[in-house]
Amino acid sequence: MSDDNKPYFERHVFFCMNKRDDGRNSCGDHGAETAQKHAKKRCKELGINGQGKVRINQAGCMDRCEEGPVMVVYPEGTWYTYVDTSDIDEIIDSHLVGGNVVERLKI
Repeated sequence: MSDDNKPYFERHVFFCMNKRDDGRNSCGDHGAETAQKHAKKRCKELGINGQGKVRINQAGCMDRCEEGPVMVVYPEGTWYTYVDTSDIDEIIDSHLVGGNVVERLKI
């Protein structure tokens, strides 16, 4: 059987990095860069990054900054908010490794 229909990444994670100029809440003002870098490093340490596995990316505005900071995991389309790197670790361990949504952080 061919892998032609297999996605390039099993899961694709986007962190909103938006910084608004007008004083409204934005993910970039609430630790998004630190969280994204932490997630990328941790996934590499766990060996779950790369083709056929997980890709951690930065994104521009995803139009949910009021609930932010936010990240989204595809293909599920699961949106999360987080406070610190321990929340990011929980999302990685539970969702990206274990396949279980972290309900307490879901938006």
